[in-house]
Amino acid sequence: MIYAEGCGLSLSEAEEAAPVITVESLVPAYTPLLFRMAHAVLRNRAEADDVVQETFLRVVQHRMSLPDVRDMRVWLVRIAWNLALDRRRKLRPDQMEDAFAQSLVSAELPADRAVAEALELKAVLAEIERLPKAERHVLLLAAVEEMNHAEMAAVLGRSESAVRALLFRARTRLRERLNRRSAR
Repeated sequence: MIYAEGCGLSLSEAEEAAPVITVESLVPAYTPLLFRMAHAVLRNRAEADDVVQETFLRVVQHRMSLPDVRDMRVWLVRIAWNLALDRRRKLRPDQMEDAFAQSLVSAELPADRAVAEALELKAVLAEIERLPKAERHVLLLAAVEEMNHAEMAAVLGRSESAVRALLFRARTRLRERLNRRSAR
């Protein structure tokens, strides 16, 4: 009899006791996360919705491999990340910026303050866009998804040390650019 490590159950008992993962259970659990990530990359709500739908379509197509997935969150984010990057290449910048910046501003602010904040956010987003692609990607995953280094490394296909270095450079470069911008 083969025993599952650390749980004292035979392998067949452990498999029976393991929760069954269904696509139906993944959709409500991961849609908000995937939407936030896709929206941060695409800066377009409709495109982000499409990426989330396409992500779950891919999950349905590969549902037989769901039991083999080690970290469902990382696996889903990686699928959505790649789909969002593919779509982003096809979008024009004017399809992204204004509505995205406006969507990040609190609706409870007075109109003049909301406009000023949206303009400031648009400037920050423009500086993020100027970052080298690898730095921009790691910064988005860290900021929007609050992923740890290991998760970001898995999504990006890089080592944890490379992710840490990229994140450090991205934050430093962005801070310097924003400081220069505010000094003008």
